[in-house]
Amino acid sequence: MNAVTHAGRMVGAGGLVAFPTETVYGLGADAFNERAVARIFSVKKRPRFDPLIVHIASPDQLALVTTGVPDTAKRLIEAFWPGPLTVIVEKSPKVPELVTAGLRGVGVRMPGNQIARDLIAAAQTPIAAPSANSFGGVSPTCADHVRADLGEHVDAIIDGGSCTVGIESTIISCMGPEPVLLRPGGIALEDIEKHVGPVDVPDQNEYKHASPGRIGRHYAPHTPVTLVDACRCPPVGKRTGLLSLRETGIEGAFYRVETLSRSGDLSEAACNLFSALKSLDAPGVDSIMAVRVPNTGLGRAINDRLMRAAKKHDSRVDV
Repeated sequence: MNAVTHAGRMVGAGGLVAFPTETVYGLGADAFNERAVARIFSVKKRPRFDPLIVHIASPDQLALVTTGVPDTAKRLIEAFWPGPLTVIVEKSPKVPELVTAGLRGVGVRMPGNQIARDLIAAAQTPIAAPSANSFGGVSPTCADHVRADLGEHVDAIIDGGSCTVGIESTIISCMGPEPVLLRPGGIALEDIEKHVGPVDVPDQNEYKHASPGRIGRHYAPHTPVTLVDACRCPPVGKRTGLLSLRETGIEGAFYRVETLSRSGDLSEAACNLFSALKSLDAPGVDSIMAVRVPNTGLGRAINDRLMRAAKKHDSRVDV
């Protein structure tokens, strides 16, 4: 029996498994097993008002978790599945309230990663899974990130190498008369609008707990992050880390530097974002200066993550 099949059987028996997707590593449990889902919240220290995404192996499994799929969602599914897109549709009564935080909609996606789909198939059940890290922290994009954070709190970790997208899925609500962008992610808004027309982009304070990724302070390293529009020299006497899209020419002024893409490619930058934040979150670094990227394509998702990582708050939980 291979590792994926074994892990799938563990999920089916109520276990908790960390697994790779194309976006980030997920922490998965049987979506219909409320006790197993409760372990996700406990291990992550995740507030129960923050819903989970349900992952399926094929579109045929939609019928297990939803009462119906509107035309907007169908067009998005046909265009972008398997891949980094989550659609929110009317949930089936079979889906525990804990999964959706009591909301009537459920977020569903079909991962582009073959290991993830094989795991779901082996489990013989849809898998509810957030990112496999402590709540509010930097998302994991390799198995070592999961081991360092959650360690032995999970029953198994499937090592599928580094994630190829490296940033969470785009979340589109299809619950109303027009689609709503609840989280920018691995598919650009511009590409989505080619298939469904204009998408509502709400203020960050709207739909506050309607989907994962809308809490104020999130994706945050332990080291304080300052978000700036353009690179500038760091404060004198401070050991400052720099996170930028391209080289800036003043790298020598910083204690530690991470460049997301020397060519300025936003897909490469998104793939490298969380690993770069983890690298800068190192002993001896007093603060991290993060420079905004162009706010188009995947840049919208990168800036969203940086904005939330930089938000000052007394805790990681916004209530």
